[in-house]
Amino acid sequence: MEDIIQQLEEHIRSRYEIEADDEDFGTDVHLFDYGFIDSMGATALIAHIEQTYGIQVTNQDLMLYPMNTIQEIAHFISTKTGR
Repeated sequence: MEDIIQQLEEHIRSRYEIEADDEDFGTDVHLFDYGFIDSMGATALIAHIEQTYGIQVTNQDLMLYPMNTIQEIAHFISTKTGR
């Protein structure tokens, strides 16, 4: 799962222009509460997850799995892909 966490962190830092020295950003920070990603960004992130990992994120998934941090998202991806 570490490789998924690293890939997600790199993608999110790049896509949402988060500086490498941002002290608030980390793999366990709430991406939405801290303003790193907004609702439009969430839609783009879901599309990235679906394309990159070949999975579908359903409305039920969004209700069943917490996906607010990089670690939570990586856990979801790992569960769905069996990695």
